[in-house]
Amino acid sequence: MSSWPSAKANRVLAALLRIGWAIKRQSGTSHRVLSRPGWPDLVFAFHEHDEIGPRMLARIAKHSGLTPEDL
Repeated sequence: MSSWPSAKANRVLAALLRIGWAIKRQSGTSHRVLSRPGWPDLVFAFHEHDEIGPRMLARIAKHSGLTPEDL
């Protein structure tokens, strides 16, 4: 069982920004490239109100350092 809950994309993006990620550039309404010193760039390709499931959250966490407590 995953320790990740489902979450709205705007909540996940806000958590990423709180832990040190910054929007490097944006293309349209959904594709954002995030950057953080010491990490490779991260493409966040979700609309604000999209629901992100536990498996995708786990993948995002693996590449960003996000933890369930950050949400």
